[in-house]
Amino acid sequence: MTRPLIGVSTYLESGARWGVWELEAALLPVGYPRLVQRAGGLAAMLPPDDPAHAAAAVARLDGLVIAGGPDVEPVRYGAEPHPRTGPPARERDAWELALIDAALTASVPLLGICRGMQLLNVALGGTLVQHLDGHAEVVGVFGDHAVKPVPGSLYAGVVPEETSVPSYHHQAVDRLGEGLVPSAYADDGTVEAVELPSGEGGWVLGVQWHPEMGEDVRVMRALVEAAAGS
Repeated sequence: MTRPLIGVSTYLESGARWGVWELEAALLPVGYPRLVQRAGGLAAMLPPDDPAHAAAAVARLDGLVIAGGPDVEPVRYGAEPHPRTGPPARERDAWELALIDAALTASVPLLGICRGMQLLNVALGGTLVQHLDGHAEVVGVFGDHAVKPVPGSLYAGVVPEETSVPSYHHQAVDRLGEGLVPSAYADDGTVEAVELPSGEGGWVLGVQWHPEMGEDVRVMRALVEAAAGS
């Protein structure tokens, strides 16, 4: 059977180093493509591009992953920057918002991871909590915490039990975007997953944690299976 092609959005970094080189590079932590591959898909990197090309890019894909990364610029959801909000990544914001819009329009299966979940929420008119404690304890080190699925949700159909997930974030969903519903929570009440109910735009799920940093492939496998049937 042909493996579905899963596009994954990437970083642009101005000073990446490898071998004798230090150059601008399109980067993606290797956990993302490896997770796509382990889940049965083919991974394709999608570096930031002109947003006008997003629909053409998505049209060539069977599924889309919006990866984690820097904070979404608060102007995107009508807020002033919090002192703890990171510097903007405007080119990436514009490209990924266009990718999300194209995927929703074309009903291409979509998974948002961490920043990707937050950007999905913003794309649908939602807002973000710009800083919370307890979900990124040590700078540069992934932690873990429990996530409880909402019974009857798409996510609960994929992962029905409470699980411990790899986590590293200091922002979260505040007001939900139009049509989105929460499908998992942390013990402190933080929304840890969101989704569009079945029939409202295809297979759409966002998770606040980082499945690419763990061993559980079920969320990515569900995206790949949805992509195979789209």
